[in-house]
Amino acid sequence: MAEPETDAAELAAHYVKLGGTRMGKLDDNIVETRKWDDEPEEASQFWSERIETLPDAKRREVETNLPSMNSK
Repeated sequence: MAEPETDAAELAAHYVKLGGTRMGKLDDNIVETRKWDDEPEEASQFWSERIETLPDAKRREVETNLPSMNSK
C-alpha cells in the first residue's frame, strides 16, 4: 500500500489501521460516513478527538479518504 500523500489521507489511514469501521459515501458532492459495526475503543477515540473536531471542510477531506461505500 502506498504512503498517504496528504494530512487528511494520513488521518484516514491511521483511523482504519486502528480498526475503524466507518466508510465514506459520496453522492452528488455530499460526503457522509456510515458506521454499522462496533469498532475498537482506540479507533472510536481517535475519530472523536482527531477527526470529529476538525473544521467541516477538513473533516470532509478525511472522510473522502476512508474506504468507500460507493465501490461496494
